[in-house]
This record gives sequence, C-alpha cells and structure tokens, in this order.
Amino acid sequence: MPDHDPRPRHGGTLRYYGPGGLDHLDPAAAYYAFSHQVIRLFARQLFSYPTTEDAGALVPVPDVAAELPTVANGGLSADGRRYTVRLRDGVCWDTSPPRPVTAGDFVRGFKRMANPVVGAGALAYYTSTIAGMAEFAEGYRARFAGRTPTAAQLAAYQNGHHISGLRAVDHRTLVIELLRPANDLLNLLAMPFASAAPPEYDELVPDSPDFARQVRSNGPYRITGYVPGSHLTMDHNPAWRAAADPIRRRYVERIDVRMARVSDERVRAEIASGRADLSWGAAVGRPRRRTEADRDLGWALNPYLAFNLHSPREGGALRRREVRLAIAYAIDKARLVRFFDDMNIGTVTRPAHTVIPPGNVGHREYDPYPTPGDRGDRARCRELLAEAGYPDGLTLTMIYRIDAVHGQVAKAIAEDLTAGGVDVRLVEIDRTDEYYRILQDPKRAAAGDWDITPAAFMPDWFGNNGRSYVQPMFQSHTAVGTANYGGYLNPVVDDLIDRALSAPTEVEAAELWHQVDRQVLADVAIVPILVCEPTIEHLTSARVRDAIPLPHVDRWYDAANLWLDPPD
Repeated sequence: MPDHDPRPRHGGTLRYYGPGGLDHLDPAAAYYAFSHQVIRLFARQLFSYPTTEDAGALVPVPDVAAELPTVANGGLSADGRRYTVRLRDGVCWDTSPPRPVTAGDFVRGFKRMANPVVGAGALAYYTSTIAGMAEFAEGYRARFAGRTPTAAQLAAYQNGHHISGLRAVDHRTLVIELLRPANDLLNLLAMPFASAAPPEYDELVPDSPDFARQVRSNGPYRITGYVPGSHLTMDHNPAWRAAADPIRRRYVERIDVRMARVSDERVRAEIASGRADLSWGAAVGRPRRRTEADRDLGWALNPYLAFNLHSPREGGALRRREVRLAIAYAIDKARLVRFFDDMNIGTVTRPAHTVIPPGNVGHREYDPYPTPGDRGDRARCRELLAEAGYPDGLTLTMIYRIDAVHGQVAKAIAEDLTAGGVDVRLVEIDRTDEYYRILQDPKRAAAGDWDITPAAFMPDWFGNNGRSYVQPMFQSHTAVGTANYGGYLNPVVDDLIDRALSAPTEVEAAELWHQVDRQVLADVAIVPILVCEPTIEHLTSARVRDAIPLPHVDRWYDAANLWLDPPD
C-alpha cells in the first residue's frame, strides 16, 4: 500500500526559501532560470514545453496556440516562411471582467522585446529570423538613444511602428513571416520573451516597480506581492481555466518565496524541519534517484578547453592545429570527473568526445582522438609538439574562475599539460562576471590576455537547439559579447550553420549540425573535456508530491504540477 493517496490534492501554500533573486520579473527581459520558473506561472506563450519526464519535455507543444501549424492545416506555407497561428478559446487576462488574450497581445509582446530600457537578452534570435524585426529594433534604439523614455513615449513608438513580419489578422489569428525557413521557430516562440502582453503594459515602463505592482496574468497564478531580494507571493488567478491550458496544472493554493542570503546548510535545515518545501536559488540536493528523468534530456559541455586562436604568445603557437591537437591528447578527462562527483549534488558527469553533447540536435557519439580510458597521453602530446616545431615545449597562460570546482579543474589540466611539455601560467579571476568580460572581448584575446581556459556553455534550450548551442560557439563573430571566445573562423562551418538553420526539417538540420561537429573537431577549435547532465534531485519537504524537473528552466521543478500532502 502506498504511504499516501496517489491522487493529487488541492490546497496549501508552497514555501520556497533561499538566496538569489529574479534578474527580471518582466517576460520581455527575464533570462534566468529563477525568473522563468515564476514567469511560467503567470505568462503564457503560443507554444511551450510540457511537464514530463521523457524526451517529450524537449519538444514545444501548443499553449495559447490552438494547434501546431502544418502545411496540411494551412498553418505553414509550402516554402516554410509563413506561419499562421490560431489562438485557442478561453485564455484570458486577470482583468475585471476577464478579457481574452488576442493576437494583438502577442504582437505587443514581440515589440516589447526590443524596448531600449531593458530589452530581451536574446533579441538576436528574433531579429535574425522574423522579417522586419531587426529594422524595428534598430529604429527603437535609435529613437531613444541617450534618453530615458517614459511609458507613454515607448508606447507611442511601439504603436506607431510595425514589424513587417508580424500581423494580427484578427483577434484570434497571428501571421508570422520569416526571413528564411526556421525549423526551430517553435522553440523561439516557446521562450518567455515571446509572451503575450496586454494593453495595460503600454502604461508601464518595462520591468519597473510599477510593472511589478501591476503585472497581469493569463496563467494559473498571479503576482500578489514582490519585493526584489526579499519576497514574492502568488495566488490563484481567477480568470484561468484548466480546460484552456494544456500545459499547466494548479494544485497549491498559494506560493510564498522567502529570499535570504543564507547558506545551503541553512536552506537544508529549513526544508528538513518542514518550515520550507523547496530551495530557492540554492541547488540543495539529495541522493539521486534513478528514474525516467535520467534519460538524455540535455547535456552541456562543462568544461571544455577554449583556445585563444588570436594570441600572439609563442609566435602564435595556438594558431597551429598540431599544437592544439597535442594539448587535446594531454588531458586526463577521467580524472576530472572525480571533482564533480565529489560535489555530490546529484549531477551526472562523464568524459566528452564531441562538440555537441547528448540531448542536443546533431549529437552522435564518436571519439576523434581517443586515449585509453580517457586518461590522456602525455607522451603523444610531446611528440606532436616536437613535430609542430616546439621540441622544448612552450608556455601558455590559463585563466580560470575561482568559484565551484573550476580552480581544481584548472590546476589538474595544468598538471596534465606540464607533463606533456606545456608550462602553464595560472591566473585566477575572482569574479565570474569579470571572467566572461575577458573571454567575450576580442580585443583582449588579440592582446594575449589569455591563451587557454576551461570554459562551460549552457544552451537556452535543449533538443532542437543548434541556434542556441552551436551557432554562438562556432560561427564567425568578432563583436564584444561573443560566445566564440577564441575567435574560431572557418567558412565551411559558417556555411553549414546557415544551411542547418534554414533546413526544412529538424532531421535535415541534425545532419548538418553533425557535420559542423566533425569539422570543428577536425580543426581542434576546442577540446571537449566533460559533459554534465545537470538534473539535480532537489531536496523537498516530506509533503511535496510529483515534483518534475523542467529542462528548459535549468531542471527546477514545475510549481504548477506538484501538490502537497497534507496541503497545510
């Protein structure tokens, strides 16, 4: 007999406790997992991800949209460049009386992404895909350059200018026209940036204190209180109807988040005592269960070795493939797994052999430069260095982050390289933001501020995510903010990426992304070291039931799906 009734129970207050806050409450700007798990509860998109423990969790399904657009149902043009999205009945804002969500609300949401006050961090996904979006965004920035616009001025610009590729045919029909076919458009439309926005937002500066006080909901919960860095509360949205929401459920009565700068131990104690149900902002785990959630629902490279291909050090040694290949052979990947296992937070880590990890489009397992047991081959490293013209070795600068296990990893890699004939000068960067400022500035790469680094990269979504994973890391990009840290450039790869993005189907795109993987590894543009499957079995109180991790919000649990036993 089960020790509790397996049927979901309604009621109770779900209590979060821990450090950390939201980067933004406004869907137009929010980019972090903490924000997205809250936004999922009050802001809806045309398509979203279902709460499930199998691979279906990576595939967007209709949310406010009534159906998936196809050529057969008239929702997709034969050339793949026009989507006609019809909205489902019964989706309403929590106004008085409730008002239906319209196609115009989605147009407004897309326009708000480009606002010059606090716009979308991934705006380029949309400006490079939707016709007219880039021109609209550029004009928006130019209009208010050097000025602090009011809500009325922002609304006047948005309502007076159009995005040529977005059109509300009527209240329930939205037409989206693309610059070229995009087999991942539904993934873009499933991001919180692409949420509907009601007319009331024309009266508010994006993500302002007024916005937090007057935010509208079309999801199962609505914001009832929010003080950044202190607390957040949510109650039922009376305008929400379960029959009009195929994605979310609503079991708990209230959600209460207490934000406090406390240790993981303090959070664990609060949950163990029953004063809290879930951790907030702190990855407080427990011994991992082996469940269906252990499928390959998205792995990330963490770490991989990035090369500064523009470094002048040692006569530009890192521009030579033979030198990079020598370094690749030196690294004992199997040893590095231990540092992550010792953290004992429930993640699964293993040696990486490919640029594209499992759970990401284009992945196929192969090993272009294997070593026995993934332990590396320092003798082979020395041989290759000699063949490259460095029989006496060389000296390189490695920068690394001080946080988490990155220091241990960097020092272990340095030991391997030293044994292979590469002396490593270790430089510790004590702030994560400064570390990424260095990596994302091509001028600092050209100046030789760094040569190698154990970096990590987490895509914005898993599954059909070449735009979010492969393109940022390997397409030619020399502007500040680039994720192509080392300045890798190969016209063959650039062409493959462009073809993959506009391939008619995900299957065809996957083959092209895999070709990118093979070319990048043939060039030794980076060294894959470890892949991490970041599902953490978060600690919960004894009364939490059906807590299912969401891959698209960094594996935090879906608060709309779980329930409490007893409710209070």
